[in-house]
Amino acid sequence: MNNNPVIIDLQNISVSFDGQTILNNINLQIHDGEFVTLLGPSGCGKTTTLRIIAGFQQPDKGNVIFEGKNIDGVPAYKRQVNTIFQRYALFPHLNVHDNIAFGLKVKKIKDKKVINKKVDEMLELVNLKGFGSRNINSLSGGQQQRVAIARALAVDPRVVLLDEPLGALDLKLRKDMQIELKNIQQKLGITFIYVTHDQEEALSMSDTVVVMNNGEIQHIGTPLDVYNEPKNAFVADFIGESNILDGVMHEDFSVEFSGMRFQCVDKGFKKDEPVDVVIRPEDIDVLPEGQGMLSGKVTSVTFKGVHYEIIVDIDGFKWMIQTTQKSEVGDTIGISIKPDEMHIMKKSEYSGLYGDYSSFSEEFDELSDPTVTEEEE
Repeated sequence: MNNNPVIIDLQNISVSFDGQTILNNINLQIHDGEFVTLLGPSGCGKTTTLRIIAGFQQPDKGNVIFEGKNIDGVPAYKRQVNTIFQRYALFPHLNVHDNIAFGLKVKKIKDKKVINKKVDEMLELVNLKGFGSRNINSLSGGQQQRVAIARALAVDPRVVLLDEPLGALDLKLRKDMQIELKNIQQKLGITFIYVTHDQEEALSMSDTVVVMNNGEIQHIGTPLDVYNEPKNAFVADFIGESNILDGVMHEDFSVEFSGMRFQCVDKGFKKDEPVDVVIRPEDIDVLPEGQGMLSGKVTSVTFKGVHYEIIVDIDGFKWMIQTTQKSEVGDTIGISIKPDEMHIMKKSEYSGLYGDYSSFSEEFDELSDPTVTEEEE
């Protein structure tokens, strides 16, 4: 739990565009010094949320509270926030030093010694010491992103907004920059609000993850919380991978799925209430044929380096299992799941959308179609 004071409070924020709801009654509190990631598929509303905090867009309804004061209508340049974009937005006619100094000059700082000292501090912070005289066009993509970060931080914002800032970088460089960004945030102790659709990025960098879909917040929690205790079927499958099965909660600590009753650790459901049963692929134990709770035929085996990813058909449901034990296509195997590895949740509108991996790819493509909702770059 974050005990720092709330710096941003979004209260009942709603936005529509051409009759389509982009944000539906969003409520979110962000604490001072927190690294918060807005995570979700394209069109879920995360970039619109960022734009509202920045002052680039006004909500149709609701209030934006900054350090206890309503800042609705306050223009972007008067807000104590700065934004880092995916496309850097650097000035090609200015060198590295002058790009970083730009915001300081906008703030009417005229003392060249003060400006030069701040630029040098920022260059060292982003590991570009000695690059001040370089031409922007001579830099690599990763170096340009560092300059953009330095420029945003040079004006000492209270909050930094990052809109898919690493999306244009290759995988190795992106992972390196994830570590650097987190280190910079911790060193400076300022609030970062980060937008991404990359689950691994969100889990590795964030103090708090806000999972969004269809203009609504689905889950707010720590990376461990959203992974281990997802609020609904959408969160369970969007954060990592899951087997999501239809079940019935007959009574406390007793759930039925796949035609059998199992002991679990969940309670508080109605008698015989339909539920979603979520089981992570890595939480399933593979046993020899004839052993285990359930058995099925292996239909696919993929070597992932550290483990094998196997698909097992059990009564028509395609289970995904991640294991270090090798199986062959056509083998019949048993599986076992511990009670505390079954996550029972109430049925939602997302129930049945995921879980069977034979249809997963097609469904996810539809969900992630960027033309579905908001303009999100």
